[in-house]
Amino acid sequence: MKLATLKDGSRDGQLVVVARDLKTAHVADGIAPTMQAALDDWAFIAPQLHDLYLLLNTGRTTRSFDFDPASCMAPLPRAFQWVDGSAYVNHVELVRKARHAEMPASFWEDPLMYQGGSDDFLGPTDDIVLAHEEWGIDFEAEVAVITGDIPMGSTPHQAFDQIRLLVLVNDVSLRNLIPAELAKGFGFLQSKPASAFSPVAVTPDELGDAWQDAKVHLPLRSTWNGKLVGQPHAGVDMVFNFAQLLAHLCKTRHARAGTILGSGTVSNKDAKRGYSCIAEKRALEMIEDGVASTPFMLFGDTIRIEMLDAAGKSVFGAIDQAVKQAEARKIR
Repeated sequence: MKLATLKDGSRDGQLVVVARDLKTAHVADGIAPTMQAALDDWAFIAPQLHDLYLLLNTGRTTRSFDFDPASCMAPLPRAFQWVDGSAYVNHVELVRKARHAEMPASFWEDPLMYQGGSDDFLGPTDDIVLAHEEWGIDFEAEVAVITGDIPMGSTPHQAFDQIRLLVLVNDVSLRNLIPAELAKGFGFLQSKPASAFSPVAVTPDELGDAWQDAKVHLPLRSTWNGKLVGQPHAGVDMVFNFAQLLAHLCKTRHARAGTILGSGTVSNKDAKRGYSCIAEKRALEMIEDGVASTPFMLFGDTIRIEMLDAAGKSVFGAIDQAVKQAEARKIR
């Protein structure tokens, strides 16, 4: 099934069920008020949402309405935990190679992962509002999972069973702030502003044969200022699948229902597939030409991130954002 959260003036929005073709939706107020409420009691709530989904897809509901991604918050507008991995090690290798840094062998065996801010996510069409272009504004197209409760010490197989939903992510990065932050040895903070999510979250079974081995086997399209710049295949070159990433997360802690875990920038070794972030394009330029020629995003730029199924239909709806300059605030 497909689920979304509508803006209603509250922090957590209104949970809705969305038709498979993304054209209509139905409020789930009689079942669960919010996405988090559904995740907290998934075994009881999910079958009821699925029944509504079947009715919606067959035109047997009386309160359906036209679905508009612009009216959506992130499917889970705020989460107890947002962590991002780097499952596509090719991306890490390219970035490190561009700055003449050696690639530790452990990166192929032990996943990279960081914990980001989860209290303020962007909806699929919300503007990316930042103060300065000089920060090096970049998009990062990713896939993510939303989980149920995963106990500490869970195996990949056990973690796999707790994958409830999948979403797309634009993990916005401020590239020119990253080096100084990493040099401190404490990881990302200011260089990782609010991430944006696709309008719709889908259950794994909705993907059919495209969901195999805890990977999504479909291309992920990134369109920057109206030009398609990348469509790497999310099922190719993913060194660590979602089950393995979740087991890594839970080595020393529980992951509670509503945890979101990202794949990291989707990247293929075949450069002809394009790129899912500007940093990777610049890395390739550095490796080939010795200098990066592609600029980062500027105010007024747009980014669209979307995944199409084998029939060419949108699976999650699109993240479709513009970069805007923040208004100067007076200090009182």
